[in-house]
Amino acid sequence: MNCPLETRENAALLVSHAARELAPDMAVRLDRHVAQCAACSQFIERQQAVWEALDRWRPEPISPDFNRRLYARIEELDRQASWWHRLTSPLRPMPARHAMPIAATAMLLLAAGVLMDRSRVPAARPVQAQVEMLQPEQVEHALDDMETIRQFDRAMRSDSPDPKM
Repeated sequence: MNCPLETRENAALLVSHAARELAPDMAVRLDRHVAQCAACSQFIERQQAVWEALDRWRPEPISPDFNRRLYARIEELDRQASWWHRLTSPLRPMPARHAMPIAATAMLLLAAGVLMDRSRVPAARPVQAQVEMLQPEQVEHALDDMETIRQFDRAMRSDSPDPKM
């Protein structure tokens, strides 16, 4: 058997053995190990000493008016703390759970302001006409090209089976 003190899970076996809560076959195996292992033997002796000390310990009896005195003391402390709490509460830092919605709202408003500022249309500039000097041949070629495109467009519409075109 491996030493139960080597792992925390198996150390609970020693506590159960000291309390005599183990199954008989497991208790016999653990007895054999404890007889050979000084560390486990010492652990069980110390555990039994703690339990014996706890068995001998007797708490002092509480006084009959314990509850009354306790509640009176709590009320007194509450009265003393209440005025101080009210006085210093505005000076205390705001908890993060309350500050987060405020910070998120501020960031949202800031982002909206930036977007609105950027979306403004700049003032219209007066349009200045630019006149280019063209040669008469250039104009004639451009008009011929436009006429060719119109003829091609008519031919495509008449050949097309699709009524939308």
